[in-house]
Amino acid sequence: MKKTLLITGANGMLGQDAAIVFANSGYEVLKAGKSDLDVTSLDAVKKYFSQNKIGFVLHAAAYTKVDDAETNRELAFLVNAEGTKNVAIAANEKAIPLIYISTDYVFDGKKTTPYLTDDVTNPINVYGASKLAGEENIRKENPHHYIVRTSWLYGKYGKNFVDTMINISKNQKSLRVVNDQFGCPTWSVDLANGIKNLIEKKSPFGIYHLCGSGVTSWFGLANKIFEILEIDVEVTPVSTQEFPRPAMRPKFSAMENNNILCSWESALREYLLNK
Repeated sequence: MKKTLLITGANGMLGQDAAIVFANSGYEVLKAGKSDLDVTSLDAVKKYFSQNKIGFVLHAAAYTKVDDAETNRELAFLVNAEGTKNVAIAANEKAIPLIYISTDYVFDGKKTTPYLTDDVTNPINVYGASKLAGEENIRKENPHHYIVRTSWLYGKYGKNFVDTMINISKNQKSLRVVNDQFGCPTWSVDLANGIKNLIEKKSPFGIYHLCGSGVTSWFGLANKIFEILEIDVEVTPVSTQEFPRPAMRPKFSAMENNNILCSWESALREYLLNK
């Protein structure tokens, strides 16, 4: 009998796919959404942990509104830093291993080759800074941890770039897409399976980059979407300056994942052709 997995942020894109992936592999899954577990309250978290038998925690609960975080810094840090600290403390008290979902936005984007797990972090927006603070709290409070950095996430259970492109293409036959930001598109199902493999292979605790293998731009991703679906849309490359946003984005946030996950193109094809 496999252990019980608690998923915080269970109603999110990753949370919903992870619940399916782990349940299909024989795990008992505890799904905790925001209304079930307030991670910002240490007392509430400790009480939840005392009332449930938990083998692993997948901490996916997060404040993920990158642009809104610029004007909601306090809330972003409350959820992503303090909330993570609370979960780490409660898990450590019961010697429960913790998987924390972090982001490529902990990097500043000044490299021109994929980031390694031990590269220096230097976030350039509030969201990235709050997620990095979460990483630091995990390291301080629970030695039994996996810090999983991922990027450019898409999946069937949440708003994402891939589905947005498809929906826009239904009404527009020409699109302008940013071509000077580079990263690794990641399918939430692939990420969930990668996390499960970390656990089942008893991988050493530490930092892992779990993202689609390879590098592309938002423009390259859009073109691949339309190519796979055979949608006739003209995509014009533009600069980030033409689409100003409240939060700065790293120009190059691709991460080296040592081919732990499959190529971003293969994952995208499977997602699109099985929607």
